[in-house]
Amino acid sequence: MKVSEAAFKTYVSTLSVETGKAPAFVDITDQVAEAVHQSDVQNGYTLVFSKHTTAAITIQENEPLLLTDMATTLERFSPVNAHYRHNDFSVRTVHMHENECPNGHSHCQHLVLGTSETIPLIDGLLALGEFQRVFVVELDPEKHQRQVLVQIMGI
Repeated sequence: MKVSEAAFKTYVSTLSVETGKAPAFVDITDQVAEAVHQSDVQNGYTLVFSKHTTAAITIQENEPLLLTDMATTLERFSPVNAHYRHNDFSVRTVHMHENECPNGHSHCQHLVLGTSETIPLIDGLLALGEFQRVFVVELDPEKHQRQVLVQIMGI
């Protein structure tokens, strides 16, 4: 096995993503690939990380009917109109902001998706499968602008 003597590098890019309504699946694959290109890292890993507890990162197929199916599944898992103690502002006292919106369902939906994805980087390219795309999944109907960190590590 040949061991490379190239220097280990890291590169971080922050993407500002306009998400629109919830649930929304926003394909950011091209922006992530551009960050990889800018990094000049050829082999390693790309971490895509949402800085929000109601906006997830996932890898899925960008097929319109499937995206609709996934949105429907999220709604079944955690319906918008169900009772959430997080939304009871008469008793909730932690992490409150002015003009707080009821978004307990968004946090619960996030449980099944997650905050980040790690993608191998081989020869300067994301090692995604044929139909795999990277998405920000907006879960909060009151939010429309999200920050996503893309950290590229390798040689």
